[in-house]
Amino acid sequence: MSETFWESDTAVETASQTTDHPADIDQPQQTPAEPAALAVSADDFAALEERIRRAVELVKRERQARAEAEARSAELEARVTHAEAQVHAQSPMMEQLQNELHALRAERDQVRQRVERLLKQLDTLEL
Repeated sequence: MSETFWESDTAVETASQTTDHPADIDQPQQTPAEPAALAVSADDFAALEERIRRAVELVKRERQARAEAEARSAELEARVTHAEAQVHAQSPMMEQLQNELHALRAERDQVRQRVERLLKQLDTLEL
């Protein structure tokens, strides 16, 4: 009775491992049909390999397209920034041109008024 609980479990496990199980005897031997099953699984593996290859190519194309789109986007952003800089640079010139246009229109109105006065004076002289 000097055996402990753990020692008795270990002894039972070792005894069960050394005995032959009837299930070991019933296991089928390799049959000639198994190479055909391996061929089918090889075909399945080849199909899986092809699908993976196509997926990798798709990912590569998408990454390349993304890189191209990002490069194009960066180029367009640079163009927009350049155009905005030009607009801001030309803004003072535009204001100057608008002021000049207003001055010329005011001067034209003054000249028109003077010409009309002169024409009226000429009309009064002829009468």
